[in-house]
Order: sequence, then structure tokens, then C-alpha cells
Amino acid sequence: MPPVPYKIILAAGALVTGLLLPLSAARADNQADRMKVVTTFTVLADMAANVAGDAAEVVSITKPGAEIHGYAPTPQDIVRASDADLILWNGLGLEVWFEQFLGTLGAVPSVTLTDGIDPIAISSGDHAGMPNPHAWMGPDNALIYIDNIAAALSGHDPDNADIYAANAARYKDALRAATEPLRAILATVPQDRRWLVTCEGAFSYLARDFGLKELYLWPMNTDQAGTPQQMRMVIDGIRANDIPAVFCESTVNPGPAQQVARETGARYGGVLYVDSLSTADGPVPTYLELLRVTTSRVAAGLAAAGSR
Repeated sequence: MPPVPYKIILAAGALVTGLLLPLSAARADNQADRMKVVTTFTVLADMAANVAGDAAEVVSITKPGAEIHGYAPTPQDIVRASDADLILWNGLGLEVWFEQFLGTLGAVPSVTLTDGIDPIAISSGDHAGMPNPHAWMGPDNALIYIDNIAAALSGHDPDNADIYAANAARYKDALRAATEPLRAILATVPQDRRWLVTCEGAFSYLARDFGLKELYLWPMNTDQAGTPQQMRMVIDGIRANDIPAVFCESTVNPGPAQQVARETGARYGGVLYVDSLSTADGPVPTYLELLRVTTSRVAAGLAAAGSR
């Protein structure tokens, strides 16, 4: 079945919006007074919800587990975002679908949460020289995200600015408290084994903050995945540096990483999380859990493979 043209999706969304907006106007009074904040993906939604607390409603356009680079918005997404007071997005070329989506919503204010972050440049592929957009994966950058969220919420809802500031301060403390044990875990891995080999190059900021070197099969999920040249480069790198383990992120096919592991004798260390949270009953329902699970899994994979 051929894909539905984007303009048809937008037209359908506009029709559904017209039908459902009267229903949204009937929200409970205690919710009608709250600012509605829409984010482009679940990681940002969790961050924003921690800063907003009960003072604002936070909704993610993409669902848990979604691949966000080439996401195709649905009419329901347009409906969900149509009454937003504020939209928060990552920027740095991550949400390639977002600008067209935003144009369908009219004059809804939007804020880019990576403002003030020093980006790492992508080193290869079609996006070489462009900024790596996965900046939230660096805990140091996450503090900037939190500040930007607090400023955005306060700017559009000044009556609750004190609430947002206090929540942001508590959330930053929680992030710092969660980060220190992760640094200690990785410190147990011998220096020469601190290599992070993944499918997508989405972990550059995590690697930088935690003192890891990295290799990846493709720079971004919008690139062609696992070409023979990319596979060979990583295989050669693993052999040259005696890298003990290979990982892949949760939103893509792990097959190429598993093939690399088989060809090199490295261990396939399992799934890492980066672009999307899980549902509430899944392994990474929050951003802090995403950092904990991903970092712990890297350390465990490298340590377990150390005797190969």
C-alpha cells in the first residue's frame, strides 16, 4: 500500500481537529486553566513534566518507543497539539518532520531546547559537519535543557514562574545525584576497554561526559544503515583496538551490530536507549532511568566481555 501523502494527512487532521475541539473545550476547570505544553518526543516530555509539576499539562507528539528522526505525524498528532500554548522541541536537525508540522498549527509559540549547548559535529556520512542532535544524552547538557525548559515555561506562564524554578532546581539535583553513581560504575571498566560501539552515533555526548571512545555503524538513523563500507570500518576498529562489546539502540534493527559482533568475536551487549522512553511499565519510563539503564548496560557489557 503506498504511503499517504503528507498534505492528505494534514487535511484529515484539520477536519478531525474541527470536530474535536469543542470536546477539548469541555476539559475540567482545574485543567482548563493550566498551560498546555507539547513536546516533540517522550524524553523532552518527561523533562518538561518534571519542571512543570502540576502547574502545566505536558504532552508528547511521538509515542513511547517511536523512532523520532523520520517520524510521520498522524491526524491524531495534529489534534493533540492543536490547542497547545507552547511547543518544545530539540532542534539541531533532529526532528526533520517538525517544521512542516508546526506550520499546520498556526501561531503556536515554540522554543528550541538546545540553545546554549556546544554541539559535537558529526564526523561522517551524509550529515558530516552538522551538529549531532542527541545532546540530551550528555548529563552536563541535560542541565541546560532543564534551565531552558524552566525559562520557556516561565516566559509563557509568569504567574507560576516560582513553581517552575523550584521544580527545575529539584530536578537538577536529582539528575546530579543519578549521574554520580553512573560515573563510578564506568570507572570500574579498565581504561583500554572504555569503547562504546553502537548502531547509530547517538551517544557522542554520553561518551564525552563519561570518558568513553566511540565507534558507530551510521551517524544518524536517517542515513543508510549498515553499508558494507560502514560495517568494514567498525569491524577494523574493533579488531585494531580489541574492543570487547557492541550495542544497538532500541528503536532500530540490531542485526548489523549483531553481525559485527559475530565477525569480530566481540560480545553483543544488548539494547541501549536514547531517542525514546518506554511505557510506564517498561524498562525506561523516565529520562533518569534511560540514563541509568543505558550507562549500566554499557558498563556491564564491557566488564563481562573483558575476559574474552
